[in-house]
Amino acid sequence: MFAARPILFALLAAAGAAFIGLWVRQARVTPGRRWPTAGQLAIGALTDFLDTLGIGSFATTTSLYKLGGAVTDENIPGTLNVGHMIPTFAEAFIFILIVAVDMRTLVLLIAAATAGAWLGAGVVSGWPRRRIQQGMGVLLLAAAAIMIARATGLTPGGGRALGLAGWRLAVGVAVNFGLGALMTLGVGLFAPCMILVALLGMQETAAFPIMMGSCAFLMPAASVRFVRSGRYDLRAALGLTIGGTPAVLVAGLIVKSLPLETVKWLVVAVVVYTAVAMLKSARRGSPG
Repeated sequence: MFAARPILFALLAAAGAAFIGLWVRQARVTPGRRWPTAGQLAIGALTDFLDTLGIGSFATTTSLYKLGGAVTDENIPGTLNVGHMIPTFAEAFIFILIVAVDMRTLVLLIAAATAGAWLGAGVVSGWPRRRIQQGMGVLLLAAAAIMIARATGLTPGGGRALGLAGWRLAVGVAVNFGLGALMTLGVGLFAPCMILVALLGMQETAAFPIMMGSCAFLMPAASVRFVRSGRYDLRAALGLTIGGTPAVLVAGLIVKSLPLETVKWLVVAVVVYTAVAMLKSARRGSPG
């Protein structure tokens, strides 16, 4: 698997170029204003900065959209996948390059997540607003529980392995397939992937190339379906891309780490609030 890293980089570049071409063609025929607002750019910068440091971007972005009413609920999953895709590419290049991990494990878990996302996006892109609100509400509560478990040390700290084999590898592939499918509903892969890696005995740092690489490959697979169906907000997605990409480079190459305990608890509180608001909207049949 010595050549796996340059092959992954080449595939990432090819997938990114192909998707950008599709997105540009679709954007040209989309009516209305395209350039994002200052607020949308700021959301992209903040969420992708925190994402690069391991907080995750999907739950935080969903919360900010819901609090500000910036994106309708049914368009949030597509906006997250399309808008955060290019910043995630930058994250994947950085962490696959600088963090040691077994290449076979990395490739198989990435492939599983990508397959899950492709199947999941085909389902979610056709769901009505209320079902998306219900699904996102429940899964945001699950994400908050995972965040609390990590912040309080209830989850294991991980082992020393840099790769998986045998039944551990099979479990990792199966779970990452499911996490890839959940990404299409707007629930991030980062926190559960870090817990998965730790439970299977790998070093916690090894989760970074796995989760960044998984997201980088699965998001184009999911985003193609969202773009073709029109189930996303173009301006908001551009805000995430344009604001988030330089923030990733700053966080990944310059800042690298920060004391984030207070931020983690703030994110948990906001995510719980958003989950409750999403479920209330679904119950009322509100447009959200």
